[in-house]
Amino acid sequence: MASQAKPQILSDINHLLYFALILFLSFHVASGAGGTWKLLLNNVGISAMHSQLLINDRVIMYDRSNFGPSKISLPNGTCRDSPNDSVSKRDCTAHSIEYDVALNRVRPLTVQSNTWCSSGGVTPDGTLLQTGGDKDGERKARLFYPCDDDSCDWSEIDNALNVKRWYASNHVLPDGRQIIVGGRDEFNFEFFPKTNAPNTYSLRFLSETNDLDQENVGLSLVIA
Repeated sequence: MASQAKPQILSDINHLLYFALILFLSFHVASGAGGTWKLLLNNVGISAMHSQLLINDRVIMYDRSNFGPSKISLPNGTCRDSPNDSVSKRDCTAHSIEYDVALNRVRPLTVQSNTWCSSGGVTPDGTLLQTGGDKDGERKARLFYPCDDDSCDWSEIDNALNVKRWYASNHVLPDGRQIIVGGRDEFNFEFFPKTNAPNTYSLRFLSETNDLDQENVGLSLVIA
């Protein structure tokens, strides 16, 4: 028994030493970098379901719009009417904001449709393209053109997608377009902007890897 226990004890000691080494290196790297955390704002007004840093060093954040009011009002008393919304038929709060890193301030933005579980990416000119979502947002495309004078806001395109996209994936292509792949019960892909060619293509891989009664949504792509 003693001869069997000795290797186990040595193994346990080796694991403990390895764990201690990892802790030491983690602390050493963190302290050597000299970085510290600093709270810039107590609250930006929304839950940042998605965040994207843009080319002008401002961060766009947005959240689902059908979960009740946020903590930041839309500017100039603006409200959004959503008769089909189960929670807020009339909503005067913002569900997207722009955070100015240099000035450490937040500006409310107007997103008109539900971005819950949407996807997106930045185009070569720095525009944030945001696609799909839930309910009234499932076939939307949203564009945000960065600006420095606080004049820019979201613009939305109805029926920009051929099919509903909820939990899809976007990837920027070399020509500047984005390929939008999958989503719940969508075993296909399409492109934005559209061309004259067919714009929805079946992707057998998605259907072959689908598990019935499971949440099979989205696909991460790596394109060389």
